[in-house]
Parts: sequence; C-alpha cells; structure tokens
Amino acid sequence: MRRFRRELSSGGEMAGIEFGDPVKPIAALWLHATGFNAMTYQSLLAPLGLRARVAALDLRGHGRSTLSTRVALTSWYRYRDDVIEWMDREVPQGAVLGGHSMGGCVALLVAGKRPDLVKGLVLADPVILSRTTYFWMHSFPLMSMLLRGGNSMAARAIKRRADFPSMADAIESYATKPAFKSWRDPFLADYLLDGLDRVDDGRSDEAPPTYRLLCSPKWEAATFRAQRHTPWSALRKVRRKKIPTVILRPSRDSVISDKVRAELIKANPAMMMKTVRGVSHFLPMEAPYEVRDQLSAFIARLVERFTIEEDSDVARSLSSRRQRHGS
Repeated sequence: MRRFRRELSSGGEMAGIEFGDPVKPIAALWLHATGFNAMTYQSLLAPLGLRARVAALDLRGHGRSTLSTRVALTSWYRYRDDVIEWMDREVPQGAVLGGHSMGGCVALLVAGKRPDLVKGLVLADPVILSRTTYFWMHSFPLMSMLLRGGNSMAARAIKRRADFPSMADAIESYATKPAFKSWRDPFLADYLLDGLDRVDDGRSDEAPPTYRLLCSPKWEAATFRAQRHTPWSALRKVRRKKIPTVILRPSRDSVISDKVRAELIKANPAMMMKTVRGVSHFLPMEAPYEVRDQLSAFIARLVERFTIEEDSDVARSLSSRRQRHGS
C-alpha cells in the first residue's frame, strides 16, 4: 500500500491510498461512505493490486485530506467536484469508479457530470432517495426537513463521541455498537487508523493523550443533511452514455427503498441490481468479496478488455482466495 496527497485548486490536499504497479494507469477508484475514509476499505481493495492499480480517496472533511470544511454544504456536489478535479489530473483516461453509501452516490454524480472519466460504476448500496424527496429538498428544503421530522442520521452524528484516550479505547467503544458487530476484521481497526488523530501533541507525560475523530461530528451531520443534489438526473446521463453499472443492494437495512429499487430497475433496464443476502448497509465490511469480484470483473472487461472466458481464471482465483482466507 502507498499513500499519496494531491493539492487541489480550492486549497488543501486530497489524500488517499493505492495498490498495484505505480507505473500502470489507475484502473479503479473507490469512494468511501459518510464519516469513513479510504483506509477503511484497504483489505477489500488490496488483493486487486495483484492485477491492477487501484486507488481510494479521502473525501473533503474525512481521513487525511486537508481540504477546508469551512464551506457551506447543501449538496454532495462539492465532493463530486473535488473527485473530478483529482481525476482530471491523475486519471484523465478514466477508470472504473466505485463507492459505498455516500461514496456510491458521489461516484454516480461524477459520472453524470463527466461521463468521459467513468468506464463503469460499481455502487455498494448508494444513497439514492425517492424523486419526491429530492423535489422537496430542492423546492422547499426547510419545510421538507420539518415535515420529515429532521434528519435522524444527522441528529445521531452530531451527538457522536469525538474524543478518546487511546486507540484501544476507541476500538473497544465502536466494537460494542450494534452497527459494527457484523464487520469483518480488520475493517474497524483500519477505519480508526485514519479516522482518529492524536491532538494533544504530547504536551505532558502526565496528561492523558487525546485522540479525536478526523471527520468531526459537525461535518458528518452536515453531510447527512446536504441532500440538494440530483442522482436521478445523473442516472439519465449514465443511461444515455451506456456506462455499465451494477448496484449491490443488501437484503436488509438498505438505504434504497423497495419502491426506489423498482423505479431504478424500470428507468435503467441495462443496469444490474444485485441483492446481496445476509448483509446490511455495511455490505463491503460484511461481504467484501462481493464488491471485490464486481470491481475485478469491471476492470477485466472495461479496462483490460478481457472477454468473460478469458477472465474466468481470475474469477476462480478470487473465489478460491475467499474460501482459503474467509475474505
């Protein structure tokens, strides 16, 4: 694994991690969920580095990126535009774009604005709400929030504990929460590795250390509230440009409602909607092989230009690896 940083025009740096031969062009780029970071998914992406160069970004306000959070956040277009600027500089030839939750929606928004940068989309339970929700958020955002009783995810995020006396204490605290109990190793430890930073500067040997969330509760809550973007318009552009797309939807606790799922399938007949059984919204952490196999298949088909028959050995290799190591 290699770390990288790239200065953007808005000021500050976008950080990330990558795997594979640095001489090769980047074949796939991964975007994380709200509150997480690139490092969270390193165990999912690392095996792909054996065959291709893949990367993951820390979006603004997350992980090791230093892009300013002193900005108004009303939609996820700021995330989209950051990714586009980075890709214009680092992946001008385009790549397979994947993402989880918010990252999946941002990947879709990137494809909607700059389809030339996106060879294919692998979206793990992307946040795509109903058309009605987006209509109200654009037309009457304050009234929409009042009618819906506010944003419950934002309300929980703003109350999130931000400081811990040690990394071990943070891991223990998160591991007891229901949402994280189903995660495979080492996803939680990897998330906290780039999700926390020591902020006391070791001022005194006697004083206890302080580790603080790099994605602040305030920024996380603002991200959850910022829903004035248009993924349905992006989907129309993706359909017109015939960008291959697969959505992996968990069998429980999906952010994509049954009604939205039906609308997505009807509006995008060429898109593959795959249900992953026995997992929740955190499906990349619970079934990483499902996401990895889809990314591998898209890299083979859309970047390396293998046929299905030529790629069959790679598919079997990933399958046997999963059976040997349980990942």
